[in-house]
Amino acid sequence: MLNSLNKDIGFLNKFIGFYFLSVIILWLKTYVTQLTVFNLGVEGTFQHFLLFINPLGSALLFLGLSFFAKDRRKYIWLMIIYTFMSIWLYANVMYYRFFNDFITLPTIFQTQNFGDLGGSVASLFQVTDVLFFVDWIVLIALLAFKVIKVDKTVQPRKKAIAILTLSLGMMCLNLGLAESDRPELLTRGFDRNYIVKYLGMYNFTIYDAVESTKAASQRVLADSSDVTEIINYTQSNYAAPNEEYFGIAEGRNVVYLHLESIQTFLMDYHLNGEEVMPFLNSLAKDEDTIYFDNFFHQTAQGKTADSEFIIENSLFGLPQGAAFITKGRNTYHAAPAILKDHGYTSAVLHGNGGSFWNRNEIYKSFGFDHFFDLTYYDVESDEDLAEYGLMDKPFYKQSVDHLKSLQQPFYTKLIPVTHHYPFELDEELATIGKADTGDRTVDNYFQTARYADEALEQLFNDLKEAGLYDNTIFILYGDHYGISQNHNRAMSEIIGKEVGSFESAGLQRVPLLIHIPGADMEGGVNHTYGGQIDLLPTLLHLLGVDSKPFVHFGQDLLSKDHNQVTVFRNGDYVSPEIFAVEGKYFDTETGLPIEDEEKLKIAKELKDEVEYKLMLSDKTVNGDLLRFYTPEGFTPVDRNQYDYSKSE
Repeated sequence: MLNSLNKDIGFLNKFIGFYFLSVIILWLKTYVTQLTVFNLGVEGTFQHFLLFINPLGSALLFLGLSFFAKDRRKYIWLMIIYTFMSIWLYANVMYYRFFNDFITLPTIFQTQNFGDLGGSVASLFQVTDVLFFVDWIVLIALLAFKVIKVDKTVQPRKKAIAILTLSLGMMCLNLGLAESDRPELLTRGFDRNYIVKYLGMYNFTIYDAVESTKAASQRVLADSSDVTEIINYTQSNYAAPNEEYFGIAEGRNVVYLHLESIQTFLMDYHLNGEEVMPFLNSLAKDEDTIYFDNFFHQTAQGKTADSEFIIENSLFGLPQGAAFITKGRNTYHAAPAILKDHGYTSAVLHGNGGSFWNRNEIYKSFGFDHFFDLTYYDVESDEDLAEYGLMDKPFYKQSVDHLKSLQQPFYTKLIPVTHHYPFELDEELATIGKADTGDRTVDNYFQTARYADEALEQLFNDLKEAGLYDNTIFILYGDHYGISQNHNRAMSEIIGKEVGSFESAGLQRVPLLIHIPGADMEGGVNHTYGGQIDLLPTLLHLLGVDSKPFVHFGQDLLSKDHNQVTVFRNGDYVSPEIFAVEGKYFDTETGLPIEDEEKLKIAKELKDEVEYKLMLSDKTVNGDLLRFYTPEGFTPVDRNQYDYSKSE
């Protein structure tokens, strides 16, 4: 029977036949994955055609390398390459489910974090994931059971060259067609979705490797003249402080409260008739609070680490990976170092290990005097631990004692972890019911948000008892989204409207509350558009420190000169008039696509300005350009003077 079957599939008994069978299967598997798993915003027949053909060139190229092997080893080579490409595809599926993004070369260097992900990764597995490897099993079985015979004939070198020429030709054709629909695709590649949509996931990996190599070389090639353009830009975009608020918090302690995964839609949100976050709502309405309701996170692959990087430096995070990992030893003019020259002691408090996100290294470059990680906290039982460290309530309770130990005035940041994907909470700790959308992530989200809110209220009460409340400015900021675009169906139920591109951009709002007890100022809701990049200059001006000497890509949110075009890391932007999302432009008030030619022209000009701004920030970070510039009155950071290990 096997002999009869072999005759019927004679072409497959030749290596080139098995090669093309493997190419076709990998091509179709990748296409179906890109179409069904990744939210790439494919529109129209032409873009669907590009999505269909773009895995073909890379499948031909990489599997074609097996032609350079001899004898039966070419089958081994082919299956090894096929296995690697299948694993890479599945790894991106898993990564996308968590981060709504694709793996880049720098994120591979973040593997030190993987051990801490635990149940977060486990929750991403789906039963249907076995289908990603059925094809691999079939190909192995065809060879193992000799349904397809192994062709031992030597493959002419010209055949290998012909295959590679065909694959490169296909890839060039793909790129040419993509450029016709999306000009300057590779030179304006801030948005990874575009690259994957037009060129495919494997070609994106090649593109990313090239870009990452270019970024790594920028530091070596940079010199002092490169910082001139950066300084000229930031000086010309400086926003003078508002006299009403400048110095209003001078000499006060600073407490940054990191609102993990909190999005603005939670503010005043009622679930089954109950306020989800009653304390945060009450604080937003306090007369000593300025609440910004059009404040956006600007993070990318670094998520929490990106948010920290942005608020400490007023620099954007990187387009690939996280600066916390790849640029940990750069020179920075970060908030702790700036404020040290004004008599401040600085500290970060976080209930996770110090090596997570490379914090125990990059904090030295920022100039933090102290880093209280998990080793500084007592864990009484496993019930005190969340997925990423100490639960919020015991974390805050013990953090008060650490704050009391600091010399005042102090600049501090508290990073809790309970309200983090996958938003799991023991039932006995839950004080509000779950949502009922059928999406586990969204349904769980509200219980951990309530717990985080209760922990914040506890912290404020404890700080009052400790005498640390009245002379402190509190800045509560959302770090990044909690619910990604992968859950738009469930979020449509939650917010009562369909979540498309426009609404999805709006959901990137995160809370910002600036609370200054007893301050003589006008509190209330501030509708100014802004982002995390604006926090450092805003804080400095509130403390009476002029931000002008420093390289800041943000502006004081309270300044009358504040530019309200708020930039996302992928090159999109939002403003009071225009939302630029995924290559489309929407009217902010109506949510409808902009059709007026004049307004469309303005929108596109703003897009160019946004991309120029991102380019300059990337140039600053990748080139480590701040090593060439010391602002007047600023004391450079000496990393060697910091040691965060706990002395016994």
